[in-house]
Amino acid sequence: MEQWFSLKWFTLDMLRSYEWVYPYFLYALPAIPFLFWLRSAFHRKHRQRLIITYNKERSRMDWLTLLRFFQPICIALALALIFIALARPQIVSERTDQFSEGIDIMLLIDISDSMLEKDLSPNRLEAAKKVACQFIQGRLQDRIGLIIFAGEAVSLCPLTTDYELLYGFLDEIEPTMIPTAGTAIGSALAVAVNRMRETSGESKVAILISDGDNTSGNLGPTTAAQLAKAFGVRVYSISVGKTRKLIKASDSLNVSNAVVDESELQKIADLGNGKYFRATDNTTLGSVFKQINQIEKVKSRNVVSRDVRDYYRVYLYWAITLLLIALSTKSTFMANILED
Repeated sequence: MEQWFSLKWFTLDMLRSYEWVYPYFLYALPAIPFLFWLRSAFHRKHRQRLIITYNKERSRMDWLTLLRFFQPICIALALALIFIALARPQIVSERTDQFSEGIDIMLLIDISDSMLEKDLSPNRLEAAKKVACQFIQGRLQDRIGLIIFAGEAVSLCPLTTDYELLYGFLDEIEPTMIPTAGTAIGSALAVAVNRMRETSGESKVAILISDGDNTSGNLGPTTAAQLAKAFGVRVYSISVGKTRKLIKASDSLNVSNAVVDESELQKIADLGNGKYFRATDNTTLGSVFKQINQIEKVKSRNVVSRDVRDYYRVYLYWAITLLLIALSTKSTFMANILED
């Protein structure tokens, strides 16, 4: 405990900061002057009087005369402090800690050249990055990782709860980060499964954002989706853009399959026990992530901890000190022996 003899214990701010366990003792404080008045009234007729010659020059109040009031003031203050101590002043600080069953989430973002199409504002990639940041802001204690892919897949950020780090990585994403042309959806999903297969998260989720079919990589998306299901990873696939993606001959070995449909992303979601979404504009893309956020809701609980500090001892120590001072002055010039 801090030094009890400091005068800060009697400041208005300090007294206002207290919570009183037994506040009804404070109602007795106004009774203290009344008790002294009763004592004076009962003893008035029985006081001993010493008749002396009146001298006007000596009738002035001086410090020695005022010291006669020192003892009753000490006793009155001691009684007041005893009542304050009995009211048991406390300072209570509360802290609410929120705990959740963490979910492991991997964001898989297509950064191929076609993601620069401007049918979303300002383009598909920037729109995907923006809603990904908003999605991260809505999560609580989830571990989130980031994978980018074009002709190959790269794990840009492992699972982490450092969301500021994730924002930094998302902001730096550019199509030039992977020079290999194509769309390796299967490879990206396989990297995500490999990152999450031995994690201890309550739930494991992969969110795949792309605008086309798998055109490169060593592993097919169907096989990757089956692996995800085997390791308990739920896959949500999101197709972005208003128009179908046209694949260049350099992007695919099968040039005849140049026009892409949405069936592959739909199949990935079905095999991965997830859900397929179609986002044709920024608003729809934002609502898709809101839906996923609601589906993968974290089970959280609030734990309220209270830190209680008692300060009644401070005022009890002051009361004892004042009583001792009053007793020590009982037989001195400060006491009026004619009233005893």
